[in-house]
Amino acid sequence: MGSRRKDTRPRLALWMLVALGDIVLLMVSVGLSVLVASLAVVAVTAAGIGAWRFTRRTAVNREAAVPVVGRQQA
Repeated sequence: MGSRRKDTRPRLALWMLVALGDIVLLMVSVGLSVLVASLAVVAVTAAGIGAWRFTRRTAVNREAAVPVVGRQQA
């Protein structure tokens, strides 16, 4: 008789959603200015990371470029 183990652990995503809801409720209770300030910080951080990744990607592509050698005509 085989018995299957049931995974009864709570999922991480559920706890993340609960924590996010708590943070939103705290921000609403503190005021709208805190919410706007935190969104601005998140936006600036995301833009900085995106710009950094874009510059790293183009630098890697430039270094990895292999020169194309044309065929010689006889």
